[in-house]
Amino acid sequence: MNFPESSNQKITIKSSTVSLYVKREDLLHPLISGNKFRKLKYNLAQAKKENKETLLTFGGAFSNNILAVAAAGNEYGFKTIGIIRGEELTDKILDNPTLKKAQELGMIFEFTSRETYREKHTAKFRAKLTETFGDFYLIPEGGTNNLAIKGCEEILTSNDDMFDYICCSVGTGGTISGIINCSKSSQQVLGFPALKGDFLREDICKFASKSNWGLITDYHFEGYGKVSEELIRFINAFYQQYKIPLDPVYTGKMAFGVLDLISKNYFPENSKILMIHTGGLQGIAGMNKVLKQKKQLEIHIND
Repeated sequence: MNFPESSNQKITIKSSTVSLYVKREDLLHPLISGNKFRKLKYNLAQAKKENKETLLTFGGAFSNNILAVAAAGNEYGFKTIGIIRGEELTDKILDNPTLKKAQELGMIFEFTSRETYREKHTAKFRAKLTETFGDFYLIPEGGTNNLAIKGCEEILTSNDDMFDYICCSVGTGGTISGIINCSKSSQQVLGFPALKGDFLREDICKFASKSNWGLITDYHFEGYGKVSEELIRFINAFYQQYKIPLDPVYTGKMAFGVLDLISKNYFPENSKILMIHTGGLQGIAGMNKVLKQKKQLEIHIND
């Protein structure tokens, strides 16, 4: 599973001395997007090494991980199984852009209640999965494990040594852990959690080998999957100005936060900042479906 080095796109900011760039990880693959491609690289190699024929993973209604695993399985010759949070989704696959596409790519679904889903890490739950589906290679929710971290350690290259700050969104903490591990000691890595709370710090410490990082917890917009009209307007304006699409769950919030911090002079003069675009654009269709039902402003990333 090989991929080209992603390019850095400059963002022009008026009335500021900082230099801002976006690493376009979203362009690595049309479906196995951004950080999911990185996380899956060595997991797929390990699955092949173990002679596994099936990949099994977990996710919610609009999970980037679910679609990425389905696409990877389709492209690299694995059967795929998705354990989906929410029994109410059983008969709504065709109404859900993420699940519909994953099913088209060959993924088989098992829908569980939210209560049962919370037990997915237990030995009892795993034993039941093996009894039901037979032998499989397990990819955790969000795709984060030691092999995923190894893949994310390849996000930064020597071309990125010039940057003073590396910024990325944070979900499970895997991507930022890999970035921290491959960053220079002179660089500061800033994570922008998509979830409320500071609990991710402990998870990141399990994988990160350096201390040159911190979390900016002011831009979650009230929690995972939550958006506001202000955020949607920002995403639309960002696309119109720079022709870079942002997803509303992760990268959109991070970019909003970085630009807000720049406007508040958070970064020292002449700082060089790199934002990591972790992909996730497939989720826009599902978000727009929800926004349309609520008669709210939608995301527009097409000219």
